[in-house]
Amino acid sequence: MKISDFDYNLPESFIAQTPAEPRDSSRLMVLSRSKDIIKHCQFRDIIDLINPGDVMVFNTTRVIPARLKAYKAETGGAVELLLLRQLSATRWRAIVGGKRVKAGTKLVLQDSNITANVVEQLEEAERIIEFSTSIRDYMDTHGEMPLPPYIHTELDDSERYQTIFSRVEGSAAAPTAGLHFTSEVLLALRKKSVQFAYTTLHIGLGTFQPVRVETIEEHIMHHEYAVLDADNARIINEAKLAGGRIIAVGTTVARTLETAGILSEGGSPSTAYEETESCPWRPVIAFEDDTNLFIHPGYRWRVVDAMLTNFHLPRSTLLMMVSAFAGRERILKAYEIAKQEGYRFFSFGDAMFISD
Repeated sequence: MKISDFDYNLPESFIAQTPAEPRDSSRLMVLSRSKDIIKHCQFRDIIDLINPGDVMVFNTTRVIPARLKAYKAETGGAVELLLLRQLSATRWRAIVGGKRVKAGTKLVLQDSNITANVVEQLEEAERIIEFSTSIRDYMDTHGEMPLPPYIHTELDDSERYQTIFSRVEGSAAAPTAGLHFTSEVLLALRKKSVQFAYTTLHIGLGTFQPVRVETIEEHIMHHEYAVLDADNARIINEAKLAGGRIIAVGTTVARTLETAGILSEGGSPSTAYEETESCPWRPVIAFEDDTNLFIHPGYRWRVVDAMLTNFHLPRSTLLMMVSAFAGRERILKAYEIAKQEGYRFFSFGDAMFISD
């Protein structure tokens, strides 16, 4: 398929600049795949859409203050670092903003004596950075929340770019489908005998790297660290065997669960599209590893029955994933309806529940 197949026009006025307050007051579009109908709700109505015995799976990743300001030691030229992944106590993978920041360039972090060397130049603006010391404390005092570039309004409270169930630090972006949940919504779901399970996927370049090839099948996803432990795998498998639905709260959870399903059949993300024995459902297995699974139309879903997600950027891998789940034409039609109805798009925008 062509990248142009996933393009749509979105005026800037539709891009949410601030999160809904309270969190569960955002709007919720409900899209039924089997009935091909759309309903308009408030997010807190999700309580009525989830059945007893279903299991909702959440991403526990927590966003780190990954945006740092620095300057070149030799010239004083300004440099911005977006830390993507910690490789060792002092070494990080990062996106570097600045002119001619090549391997061998020495940097100094702003308002500190901490230095950094660019030890390897990767594709485009990616670099491997070696700091003179651990920068965890420096990040807490000087680091900035890495809001997406289309958000121009400063957050009054950085916790609004964290989910209420975030606890494992390491992400360069929030799993935004989870931003709508409040303690009250979670409690109501619990009282309804909805089960919860948890995964961790630290969001990095794999999730938000633009697709730069014309034919989407040629796009190569970057690796992201993901975990599904044995206890949560058991919760998911037992709920499914008892007749419950597996509901992915966000595309990162969907990627993690589908990776676990592929691994359970002896495959790998690189072989996800190869013909295998047909199976209506694939049990998940526990794993802790990188995944570069790229889900686009043509993918055979193994685990996920329903998905909660936001409205995604044109030409993005996330739009391709939800198109694989619900059908490209159906999704693009739903997005046009969302514009007509005044929904808010992207990270701080409204939500969509794609059901069976």
